[in-house]
Amino acid sequence: MIYDEFSPSRTRRTLTAGGRTLRALGLDGPLTGVLALIVSIGVLVVYSASGQNLRMVEHHLMNIAVAVTALIAIAKFATPQYLRILSPFAYLIGVLLIIVVDVTGHIGKGAQRWLDLGLIRFQPSEIMKLAVPMMCAWYMQERPLPPNFRDLSMMALLIAIPTALVVIQPDLGTALLIAASGLIVMLLAGLAVRIMLISIPLLGAAAWAAWHFVHDYQRQRVLMFLNPQSDPLGAGYHIIQSQIAIGSGGVFGKGYMNGSQAQLEFLPERSTDFIFAVIGEEFGLLGQLLVLALYGFVIARALYMAMQGQDTFARLTGGAIALGFFVYVFVNSGMVSGILPVVGVPLPLISYGGTSMVTLLAGFGILMSLHSHRKLIGS
Repeated sequence: MIYDEFSPSRTRRTLTAGGRTLRALGLDGPLTGVLALIVSIGVLVVYSASGQNLRMVEHHLMNIAVAVTALIAIAKFATPQYLRILSPFAYLIGVLLIIVVDVTGHIGKGAQRWLDLGLIRFQPSEIMKLAVPMMCAWYMQERPLPPNFRDLSMMALLIAIPTALVVIQPDLGTALLIAASGLIVMLLAGLAVRIMLISIPLLGAAAWAAWHFVHDYQRQRVLMFLNPQSDPLGAGYHIIQSQIAIGSGGVFGKGYMNGSQAQLEFLPERSTDFIFAVIGEEFGLLGQLLVLALYGFVIARALYMAMQGQDTFARLTGGAIALGFFVYVFVNSGMVSGILPVVGVPLPLISYGGTSMVTLLAGFGILMSLHSHRKLIGS
């Protein structure tokens, strides 16, 4: 009886039943499994990074529950036709909410980014990480590829409006991610090489002009990226402490909840923006490589699913979600290790934070919906 309970045939039946359940919910098994593993790692690291703060972990678990519910609901019920219809409305609502935040939003840590509704407080700018690429994909769905100059100009305008509104808040990190998500759609649509070459000096000139309008603390972040030792106890403190944490972890790390930089609170924002440094200190280089490998699988699987899309909207939206996730990972890991300026971008699916978690898993829900319904739509 005991043998039968754990027999290979029973195990296979259980796995098959699990696969049927995932398919019935519109979920992709391999992607869902790795996403669940990453989120589980995040719970463990948040517990350690927060100084074993159970209240923070409970709130983090509540955020995860909301995000998973959103993923399942979108994957199951949001058909590609519905997503196409929803795209312009999501874009308009997102822009309007950002305007409301710019005027009356809640101020935290020197920035006006949150909309406080009493029971919940969220960042409307997070919505635009999905709404902008979906809107650009919606615009290009009935137009020939590669896009002509008029179509590129229109997409550039769609990207520029929410990006500028978010910069005003100020939230440079989120603004860059929003802009990147839209630019990815332009690239996937078949942006000509000559246009990319022309854009490089134009972007350089725009960056030079923007330097004179950004806030002083944002200039300091760029300068500290070049030489953090010039102000080790001020603007360069975050980068220096992060590099100390990663370096002291070595190859194998100091052990779970044994990192001195995190546990003794030398490392700032250790539960959010700099949580990757906590992983490096406690689990070492191998721990960081494992996390990056899991991210790599997610990105590769998402790109594979995006390529199977049967129309322009599905392929562009899916590709933008996959590569947008890559940008998210690259910016945070680069920021924490000191190869990019500090721009306040959390580590996806691991850092503490509700709006980001919901947005990311909702994005994967959109991707899974486009993939699971691909046989029901025309090319």
